[in-house]
Amino acid sequence: MQFKNSSNSLILILLLLFIINPINAQKEGWTLTTKENANYTGIVTANGRIGILPSSNILEIDRIILNNVYDKESPLGVSRILSGMNFGNLDLYINNTKLNNDNISGWKQTLNMKEASFTTSFNYNSIAEVSYTIYALRNVPYSGYIDFEIKALKNIDIKVVGKINTPKEYQTPLSTFRILKDAETTMPILQTVAKSRLGKHTVGTSATFVWHNVNSGREDQRPELTHTKISEYDNRLSFQKKITKGKQYKFAWTAAQCSTQDFFDPQNESERFVIFNLLTPQKDLLDQHKSLWKDLWKGDIIIDGDLQSQLDVRLALYHLYAFSRGDSNLSIAPMGLSSQGYNGHIFWDTELWMYPPLLVLNQDIARSLVNYRSDRLDVAKRKAINFGYKGAMFPWESDDTGEEATPAWALTGTFEHHITADVGIAFWNYYRVTKDKKWLKERGYPLLKEVADYWVSRSTKNSDGSYSIKNVVGANEFAPNVDDNAFTNGSAITCLQYASLAATEIGVTPNKTWNKVADKIIIHKFKDGTTKEHSTYSGDRIKQADVNLLSYPLDIVTDKETILKDLSYYEPKLAEEGPAMAQSVFAVIYARLGDAENAFRLFKRSYEPNKRPPFGALAEAATSNNPYFATGAGGMLQTVIFGFGGLHLTDNGIIQKKPILPSAWKKLTITGVGPEKKTFIIE
Repeated sequence: MQFKNSSNSLILILLLLFIINPINAQKEGWTLTTKENANYTGIVTANGRIGILPSSNILEIDRIILNNVYDKESPLGVSRILSGMNFGNLDLYINNTKLNNDNISGWKQTLNMKEASFTTSFNYNSIAEVSYTIYALRNVPYSGYIDFEIKALKNIDIKVVGKINTPKEYQTPLSTFRILKDAETTMPILQTVAKSRLGKHTVGTSATFVWHNVNSGREDQRPELTHTKISEYDNRLSFQKKITKGKQYKFAWTAAQCSTQDFFDPQNESERFVIFNLLTPQKDLLDQHKSLWKDLWKGDIIIDGDLQSQLDVRLALYHLYAFSRGDSNLSIAPMGLSSQGYNGHIFWDTELWMYPPLLVLNQDIARSLVNYRSDRLDVAKRKAINFGYKGAMFPWESDDTGEEATPAWALTGTFEHHITADVGIAFWNYYRVTKDKKWLKERGYPLLKEVADYWVSRSTKNSDGSYSIKNVVGANEFAPNVDDNAFTNGSAITCLQYASLAATEIGVTPNKTWNKVADKIIIHKFKDGTTKEHSTYSGDRIKQADVNLLSYPLDIVTDKETILKDLSYYEPKLAEEGPAMAQSVFAVIYARLGDAENAFRLFKRSYEPNKRPPFGALAEAATSNNPYFATGAGGMLQTVIFGFGGLHLTDNGIIQKKPILPSAWKKLTITGVGPEKKTFIIE
């Protein structure tokens, strides 16, 4: 293209640059927006304590999940995380017409990952524009906040109804409305208190409206509030207001939900949180929330040249941050706080998949994840005794108690023992990164010692002096009750070695048996040198990566020839219905071998078939529809950090070796790495 006039040329060039690389490109890297609500999967707003899942229906919340609050799923079942009382459903009437998806236009939703906010906006009959933003407050973590703005295009009358909807599975709910008063300050509180489905917990939920432009404590300055109790399960509070043409009307609905899992008196505590939100200036309250998220995003991944990959990666990291807290000593379930998937239990998904990216980018959160296990060490020691072993034996599925929470019919709960090694490996890696010797003495080594003793007692000495680990379910759960599973044996070897290193680090003489057994545990091979998945493996389909985990993250298989043999042999055997993490492992290994093309191919394959519209929430597998799969997010982030970024966890901390960029990327920047908050740039 040629231009005759230089000034016109400049204008056209700038216009083209704007189209190709808009001024708000940075903003685009932080937000996901949709105007389509077909085949809808929402994106949760969460703060590590509660998860609030929006709906495509206006003014509705799909569900609320309470972290680490469990009751039995049925009288004879295992524990299941609680779906909380729904405090996020509201009704809006304009000129006596109740608004719904059928009578509005211009529906749009935007997730702002930077500020952890979720905004829905729409137009009603060309007479009103409505927008509301949902926050799971990071600063007041048992509460949610929905900020409303209504712009009148003509004179309108509105009625707003806030609700506490209690699921029918809850027992004996008591729904009330009271106006609390201290001196001249009045505090209207809508509240429901009920027992969880089988009575394990009392749950208290309080809610109220907030007006930003008046003294919220002055009853004479707020609209008149009307309480309506449809039933004990449906508690409502409403107000009415006239808005003149051209005016914007702003208010909020805030609620808090507490349980006896965390509070002796959840009813009163939920009231206090709501009163705090009511009487704290809106700007201060939301600025505190945004500031905490700003701190989280000091650990970030920035991709230049590929906006879609940037959004995908940041959405994955957003979820890991949203599902966790550095002050909680809690872990992350496979579906985080988006659903009751897998009953909200804690698996190896945390230690092997979600934990490594968080360990690199946020050591406070990483410490919570390992402390979750340390807090349950005594229960794991009892389990080892009960199954005839020494040391500590962690459950395949863990809940608040730390006991085995896997349904009894699932063989994984009885035989998938590599979880105990996965926990031990995570503990040593925490020390490798942080060098926190006080933590190592108080929490790290005591656990590593117990899990090492477990693996010694769990191993069987063969006639030739080698050791086998028999009758296990490995990472490939398609092969139950096998001997010498590659990953189980490899993780046990690694854990035993790490326990010896930890002992030496704090000046304790390690048990000589640990390294003796580690040196003699069998890893079987085919005749051509390919690693064999277990002693009788003959080429069957596999659910997910198993053998290849010996190359990464265990670094047991280190010679390039064997690594490539294992990659080429096992990739075609991955089941389509298997979880996404397998491709992530393959991608990391290829990247570390310098093969950017295969690494990027598998990076995309690890999550793109699993994305669900309209925001790209990840399902567990290409063939499933159960978002959000935080485990898959952890896997794809590992590809970027430990593959393309070339970062390695070593006894000398986090170091970089041979990073490599996909051809589609111009630059990769990883910020906030390790305790020193380093920045790594790959160009």
